[in-house]
Amino acid sequence: MNKELVVKDLHCVVDNCEILKGVNLVIKAGEIHAIMGPNGTGKSTLAASIMGHYRYKVTQGEITLNGEDVLKMSVDERSRKGIFLAMQYPSEISGVTNSDFIRQAMTSRLEEGEHLSWFKFFRELEGAVSDLKMNSDLPNRYLNEGFSGGEKKRNEILQMKLLKPSFAILDEIDSGLDVDALKIVGENVNKMKSPDFGALVITHYERLLDYLDVDHVHIFMDGRIVLSGGKELIKKIDQEGYDWLRVDLGIAEKEKVILGTCQAKRIK
Repeated sequence: MNKELVVKDLHCVVDNCEILKGVNLVIKAGEIHAIMGPNGTGKSTLAASIMGHYRYKVTQGEITLNGEDVLKMSVDERSRKGIFLAMQYPSEISGVTNSDFIRQAMTSRLEEGEHLSWFKFFRELEGAVSDLKMNSDLPNRYLNEGFSGGEKKRNEILQMKLLKPSFAILDEIDSGLDVDALKIVGENVNKMKSPDFGALVITHYERLLDYLDVDHVHIFMDGRIVLSGGKELIKKIDQEGYDWLRVDLGIAEKEKVILGTCQAKRIK
């Protein structure tokens, strides 16, 4: 059976506002999908809904992972089943070192009776740190504490490389990265692409996608995917923005105002 993450007719409410309005998406292992769209249209809500954030209430639709009902799983179960979320704003955890955090996460995925050797763990950790060109002292630093924005984003990719999920949702991992770091992160994500790994990359910028072998591009507006295609969509959006698509789809100003009101409530 081919591995796949399927989102079907997904509706989601946040703070009594409907943000997702019928999202349909199929990601197969071996594929990289990119989602682009204006601010406040629900892209990060989709990521949080798939991962199971408690504030995001799914009111309709389904999410399945290899045929299993994801919505019946706890956040921890989703993670252990192979779903990984690189967050837009990674949290800082004082008193917990990077190495302890990652090793515990890896250990929690082992079958009963299995053991993760220190030697194997540190060899993989050092290799991933080297691949991402991160400072060698990173394993001994507290998780994300005192990290720059770019370091936090690279640290998310470090965790992904070691945890080896089946599907990764990368929410604006390019935010805060300089040109060199952007290339490093993009190339490391691309190297993971395989029959055992697929990714959903949420981004505003064409520059990250220059380093990724993207199979499908989706444009997200008004709480749903309104257009899908190949990499040609990336160039069109970069050159023309989204107004042409609003006109083609007939998205009314009223709808945009309603969505904006919901976003304002969430910020409060």
